[in-house]
Amino acid sequence: MRRGTNLPRMGDFNQTVVLDVVRRAGGGLARAEVARRTGLSPQTVTNVARRLLDLGLVVEEGEAARTGPGRPGTLLRLEAGSRFAVGVHLDPATMTFVLLDLSGAVVARAQVPTPVPEDPEAVVAGLVAEIEGLIAGAGVERDRVLGVGIAAPGPIDVAAGVVLDPPHLPGWHDVPLRDAVAERTGLRAVLDKDVIAAASAHLWHPGEHASDFVFFYLGTGVAVSTVLHDEVVRGVSGNAGESGHLTADPEGARCWCGRRGCLGAVLRAEALAEQGRAAGVDLPPWGDGTDPRAVDQAITALCAAADAGHPGAREVLALAGRRVGMAAGVLTDLLDVPAVLVGGPLWHRIAAHAAPALEDEVAAHVVPGGHGLAVASSAFGPQVGAVGAGCLLLARAFAPRPSDLLLVS
Repeated sequence: MRRGTNLPRMGDFNQTVVLDVVRRAGGGLARAEVARRTGLSPQTVTNVARRLLDLGLVVEEGEAARTGPGRPGTLLRLEAGSRFAVGVHLDPATMTFVLLDLSGAVVARAQVPTPVPEDPEAVVAGLVAEIEGLIAGAGVERDRVLGVGIAAPGPIDVAAGVVLDPPHLPGWHDVPLRDAVAERTGLRAVLDKDVIAAASAHLWHPGEHASDFVFFYLGTGVAVSTVLHDEVVRGVSGNAGESGHLTADPEGARCWCGRRGCLGAVLRAEALAEQGRAAGVDLPPWGDGTDPRAVDQAITALCAAADAGHPGAREVLALAGRRVGMAAGVLTDLLDVPAVLVGGPLWHRIAAHAAPALEDEVAAHVVPGGHGLAVASSAFGPQVGAVGAGCLLLARAFAPRPSDLLLVS
């Protein structure tokens, strides 16, 4: 059943609509142009602008270009330094932290090895210490910090803010990560799945994305997120993106599920290290693969060998790019989307050798709909998960969401 709304809620929605169009304009907009782009009446825009000015979210600065008789309008511009959000990406090997202003720009960042990944208490203590250090080091007034967005490996319980049983974090079972961070920092916290957060990074930044795309995330593990009409597909439990058993290469290594060439079996960090060793690359040992930091060191050595010209290392990384392209062809055909984005900590490290092969694979793919198929690496590099986590918090506070207008039964 679809339900209606009430006027107070409509006022809040219009406020986010106006703020969003001003933010996306970058250089500022006159009130008349805001009214034209939003479809709101001039009086509504004036009322909303007054509230945004009172909140310090926008400023009046400069004059619009003259288009006719009369005085040109004053421009409304986003006050990027009025609010901030902390973004955190918890990866089994590395923790990444960013402080974003209201525009989504990174104003401070930090990255540290994940302390004792199998011990949730040690990880939470490390997260909190780094968050506090990031805010203090940036000199930002604490009351301007909206809160902390956390991107974590799935599966998670989004509503409860709980990390369930992530395969790459042994020892984590029903960990209330969101509330633990909120209680220890005194800041609002939100928790989302890493691949969903990473895709969301491209929705807050104007011009950084198509409206519809698939996003391949390569970190300690592999996942894929889908964005349709500027909305991330979350699924019924908020855990969409589990793509480890999507076939990327029928000739690839056998997966534990019994099939060959599953994404998780051929593209996860440990798998690339194994392929590198088989190709004759001298790599440091990583044991049984349960220590993500040891696997990370092996990947560092593999990339260094490729940079130095080792043919086996280069072929391993090029094959990784082709395999992403194979999977991308299947998904873009299925979803009829025009773009593929790839990002994450692992992709950032291998992209110099993997991206050209990915681009060639996609270019050779015949699209059934006849439209073009663009492919690109994420502009946010290894910080994409953390940036996305911070953007999720900004979006919850200031992005227009039509669903917010509906009355709850």
